[in-house]
Amino acid sequence: MTTSPMTIVRSELILGGQKSGKSSRAEQLAEAWSLGDPQHEVMMIATAQAWDTEMKVRIEQHRIMRQKKLPRCQTIEETIEIAQVIEQYSDPKRLLLIDCLTLWLSNYLSPPAEQHNVSSSELAASFLQAQSALITAIHNGIGPIVLVSNEIGQGVIPLGAETRNFVDQLGLLNQAVAQACERVILMVAGCPLYIKGTV
Repeated sequence: MTTSPMTIVRSELILGGQKSGKSSRAEQLAEAWSLGDPQHEVMMIATAQAWDTEMKVRIEQHRIMRQKKLPRCQTIEETIEIAQVIEQYSDPKRLLLIDCLTLWLSNYLSPPAEQHNVSSSELAASFLQAQSALITAIHNGIGPIVLVSNEIGQGVIPLGAETRNFVDQLGLLNQAVAQACERVILMVAGCPLYIKGTV
């Protein structure tokens, strides 16, 4: 039995729990795109911030693994203005891989210490503007876009109000991005479940 090649659509959202295979799926799509045409480019938009030693190690491991799989992949580290990056770099010959929306949301809702005087309502309003800009950028993109995000709303309800708010906001963000995307995949134990769109 042979497997069909991975098809690339204009926009795809990949959801899943931790270590479910989200990033691997995204990298497989990027690899299929890169191999499909020598003129095809891949650009990774990384949203992670290395706040501690463990996160620094994790980011470096991801870089090494990605370099092996996608040696021609360019990487842009952008923790906040991903809509602007999409608008600037979207191209018919370039696949943009955004990994991940969960950390992007966290960057907004947990700002650096120097911004701790900003109220939660101001943070929420700022993020809603950023989310709207992201949806517009997805709709207006002229090249393929692959976005990765966590599905964290299937466990128990968190005890802390701040954590509950984060789970709520991520769920709403995922819904909005899913509406904007042509295909939505839920990764479970490395297996893709097609939620929206076709294989």
